[in-house]
Amino acid sequence: MKVTIVYDNEVKNKKLKAGWGFSSFIETTSAPPILFDTGADSPALLYNMKELGIDAKDIGIIVISHAHSDHTGGLQGILEVNKTAEIYLPASVWGTIPGRKIITVTESLQICESVFSTGELKEIEQSLVIKTDRGVLVMVGCSHPRVGKIIDVASRFGEIHGIIGGLHGFRDFSRLNSLSLIGPCHCTQYKSEIMQLFPQQCLKCGAGLVVEI
Repeated sequence: MKVTIVYDNEVKNKKLKAGWGFSSFIETTSAPPILFDTGADSPALLYNMKELGIDAKDIGIIVISHAHSDHTGGLQGILEVNKTAEIYLPASVWGTIPGRKIITVTESLQICESVFSTGELKEIEQSLVIKTDRGVLVMVGCSHPRVGKIIDVASRFGEIHGIIGGLHGFRDFSRLNSLSLIGPCHCTQYKSEIMQLFPQQCLKCGAGLVVEI
């Protein structure tokens, strides 16, 4: 499987645009391409996708972690280009999108083969759980329900290999001891501390980062 960070506060590729928000493009051999969150604005998101060789029309599934604008701001622009993707929204995201198939997420569910939602945790946010040959990869938006809670729920699907995304104010660093891959992105307040504690496991996040498992 392959994860490409397409929107983040920082950039790995100097040709790309940074912005306060998060979005990642997920490719597996057993599911349609997935866009997880859409950053804060359509122009930067679509620009970065084009530079990275990602065609918005190829997205088969869009998953929104939570309702905050730095994760939903690019959605309208994507929908103007992509007319067919299924959309998974946590129940706390209100509203409808005429003509689009929307799955409202409350409890944990299977999105497609090897890809699951944790369900909407603490009535605010869902995370993605992806089964790989090396274990479970957890994709998070901002981790508002707390990283420990997300890891506990995701571990029901198998041993956790890694976590990528915004970790917010998380600082119970011992919860990361068993992980082989850590990608602190976006809103992670203690990013430098995490990278110092886990230099071998940590990836420096930014738009353009590609992770293959």
